Amino acid sequence: MIHLKTYRNYCLSLSVFLFALYTSTAQQDPQYTQYMYNTQVVNPAYAGSREVLSFGLLGRTQWVSLEGSPETGTFTVNSPIGLYDNMGLGLSIVHDRIGPAMESNVVVDYSYSVFLSNASKLSFGLKAGLDMLDVDYSRLNIYDETDAYFQTNVDNKLQPQIGAGLYLNTDRFYAGLSVPNFLNSKHYDESSLENVEKNDIAIERLHYFFITGYVFDLNENLKFKPATMVKYVSGSPLQWDLSANFLINEKFTVGASYRWSASVSALAGFQISKSIFAGVAYDYQSTNIEQYSDGSYEVFLRFDIFNKSDRVVNPRFF
Repeated sequence: MIHLKTYRNYCLSLSVFLFALYTSTAQQDPQYTQYMYNTQVVNPAYAGSREVLSFGLLGRTQWVSLEGSPETGTFTVNSPIGLYDNMGLGLSIVHDRIGPAMESNVVVDYSYSVFLSNASKLSFGLKAGLDMLDVDYSRLNIYDETDAYFQTNVDNKLQPQIGAGLYLNTDRFYAGLSVPNFLNSKHYDESSLENVEKNDIAIERLHYFFITGYVFDLNENLKFKPATMVKYVSGSPLQWDLSANFLINEKFTVGASYRWSASVSALAGFQISKSIFAGVAYDYQSTNIEQYSDGSYEVFLRFDIFNKSDRVVNPRFF
């Protein structure tokens, strides 16, 4: 008989792997708590919207203490370009590891903006690049080593990525709609899984993202920054994030976030200088997986370079 603890660990490992198969359908499907600062990863129209040369770094460790849990790192850079700063150009790099699967993508983001007034503009964005997937089944504790699913590794499988987005913003409001990847790419080749039914081949589905937020002045030293992000994938439950942050003296940010039927989060941030912002978030899972993990952690760092003394007239809050 299989020992109960061994069986439980096997089930947990297999569950994490099956989650990886579902969520690793390319890096355009991120799960970030500080999504309000990491918009470029899912929406290319965001590129150039801060009106400065802006660098962003984010690291996320999900479900701490659960073996094989997701670990994600992102790097973004973008800047306005063109004579009238009506275009933006950027680069997004995302690296993700979930169980035996390791996936990376590198994409170029381009935006073109139409100024609706002196205070608002609408940007159209395009995203194009490559995604690389590796799956090493030897990292799994497989009960049946002859299982056809786990016989052939996936090595450096390249897939193209093409996406688009819209982004409307003022100095106080923003809203964006995007599809980071329009391509329905297959992640496994039928010829490499001779004993597996064709219906089991992993095929990527379109992911739709909607994000919006606003900055309210409560008094001279306190601002309220609500934000929300909705993600829709055909055949999956709707994911809805809702956050509420307070900005104190334009230096300290504290708040909370709720992910529908998934987690509650605490957020904090500090504007270290005019150019540098740092943020941190902690997620407490509201699902049964919390009994096997110690929550999720996320850190974010943004660095802006002001090329002109008058580049940013009003402070930017997102």
